Amino acid sequence: MSIPRIVKYLTCALSAVLLTATAPGALAATPDPSPAPAAPKAATGTWQPPLSTRGRYIVDAAGNRFRLKSANWDGAQGSWTGSGDKADPARHHAGQDSHGIPLGLDRVPLPTLLADFHVLGINSVRLPFSNEMIHTTDPVPDSAVAANPALRGRTPLQVFDAVVAALTSEDFAVVLNNHTNTSRWCCGLDGNERWNSGQDTRRWTDDWVFMARRYADDPRVVGADLYNEVRRDVLHDPDWGGGDDYDWYAAAQWAADRILTEGDPDLLVVIEGINWTGLPVDGFPHGRPTLTPARTLSHTLVESDKLVYSAHFYGYTGPHHSGATGLGETSDPRYQDLTEQELRQALYDEAFFVSQDTGRHYTAPVWISEFGIGSGETNGAARTWFGRITDYFADQDADFAYWPLVGWEGHDDWALLRYDTDGHRHGVLDGGDWRRTGWDRLMTSPGRTGPVAPLPAWRMLSTDHGDQVQSLRVRATGDWDPGAYKAACPDGLRLIGLSHSGGRGLCTDTGAGDLRAAGDTWTVVTDERYVPQGGDWAGGYTKFQCPSDSYLVGYSRRGDRTSAALCVPARTSLGTGGRTVWFDRSDNRPDSGGDFASGHYKGQCADGEYAAGIAFTTRVGSAGRPDALLCRRLP
Repeated sequence: MSIPRIVKYLTCALSAVLLTATAPGALAATPDPSPAPAAPKAATGTWQPPLSTRGRYIVDAAGNRFRLKSANWDGAQGSWTGSGDKADPARHHAGQDSHGIPLGLDRVPLPTLLADFHVLGINSVRLPFSNEMIHTTDPVPDSAVAANPALRGRTPLQVFDAVVAALTSEDFAVVLNNHTNTSRWCCGLDGNERWNSGQDTRRWTDDWVFMARRYADDPRVVGADLYNEVRRDVLHDPDWGGGDDYDWYAAAQWAADRILTEGDPDLLVVIEGINWTGLPVDGFPHGRPTLTPARTLSHTLVESDKLVYSAHFYGYTGPHHSGATGLGETSDPRYQDLTEQELRQALYDEAFFVSQDTGRHYTAPVWISEFGIGSGETNGAARTWFGRITDYFADQDADFAYWPLVGWEGHDDWALLRYDTDGHRHGVLDGGDWRRTGWDRLMTSPGRTGPVAPLPAWRMLSTDHGDQVQSLRVRATGDWDPGAYKAACPDGLRLIGLSHSGGRGLCTDTGAGDLRAAGDTWTVVTDERYVPQGGDWAGGYTKFQCPSDSYLVGYSRRGDRTSAALCVPARTSLGTGGRTVWFDRSDNRPDSGGDFASGHYKGQCADGEYAAGIAFTTRVGSAGRPDALLCRRLP
């Protein structure tokens, strides 16, 4: 969420002290355990859930491209600005008190809202919520649902249930978005800077499992957008792989795997980049990392075709500009200050490299889940930016979600649809709304449709700070090397690359698809018993080699020393022989898959090969790190 023309970041350090929007313990209330009622199946569905990914594209169950043409229906994440009387509408964003539920239900019946959404042309809705909403047990005031009297007496979560069911019954795809912890307007120093601001990571992931389970019976609830605009608080930057309490990479990985294993395995998991680090003061390091860290450290989920990356772009922010005016404003250019070529390069560098660079461990769909501008905008640079960014999204066939979808007439001119107190509609569909040209360009531009062929998957493994066992079949059989850091490829993929140091690995299914035999047998190799006589492929080195007709899917280490190789049987006979790929003194790998261990030597079998063994040495001066792979041709 973004706040036009006001301080977006450092309003003042004192505001951090006022971050609590509810009394202590309010978030501890037990949420309604009953599942939300499943929406009736749409009579004329235009797509088949669930959704998954193939390379840069999201596809439906039939394998057809499903482009997220979305908008954000906000309100359930909260609207109070954090100061003054919470009951005073003037103390809420744009004077709109959402009462912790999606905006507009006081003015317009749900069927009318949904009909207007269809007229806009969107096929999906990003639906923000707060953790506070989940746990609030008081019903919303009758005035908050005046146009929908059937919702009177319901808690915010129950109103949210009704909105979800209404959307999905009309064939809209719904992506749930954990926008805030408290029901306070985002996104500065407001107590919602990180997923674990005011709560621990376990509590946050528990809430996500609860929400995933709640809507698991509604197949058109298609995604879990984990957290909105992760950013610096007063003292700490978020990081990407630091292994500390501020590690957004690790927290997102854990939440994603819990959602897919304990909540709903059909959901897409949306991971947004880091929105802000550093102090927005000239002369101090600061900026908007967005998705740039994924180039060297990307996520691998237990369901490897469920990852979507996300980023936000607004004209008044910039690659190193917080969006603030006054306090917190720096001399850095905003996106609206860039030339068209500079803007396109920034968009690629910060986000779109993920979808445009094919065949990499980080390749995934990119969803621009927030962008927007006001209908009353008069700044020429801002208007030009909107035309340029909608052109770029159209040219790139991008997935997108406009912010916001619904607002009150006379209050929030950013909303695509605004309703007055009588329920009359205003907004981008009106002839006088200057945004209409850009919106129409975006909505009607040609793009990929129809079937998307399956593509080889490339996924990286990291044991930087612990285990990354991403195979559900391996997980089900228990700890295969207690006390060691372990990694295993997601089911259907095989290990094809290792780093000499750093504990990184690369997985793929290229050339063979799922090579594994039925059943859950595997072999942990900790010695040379499977090296045949006369088959020494790394003389003088210790070799962990898989049994006949088996291949590598995992590895473990104790400190720097190689601890074990994890092998599984193939569904077909595998050949013998092969070649030794050394990587103890330099990289030795093809270009496919991308650099999965930046700054480290790494080795990788060819695309038409599988890895059957790991060699290392513990001689004086060596630490037992992987030095070579045994690579054999696929059948």
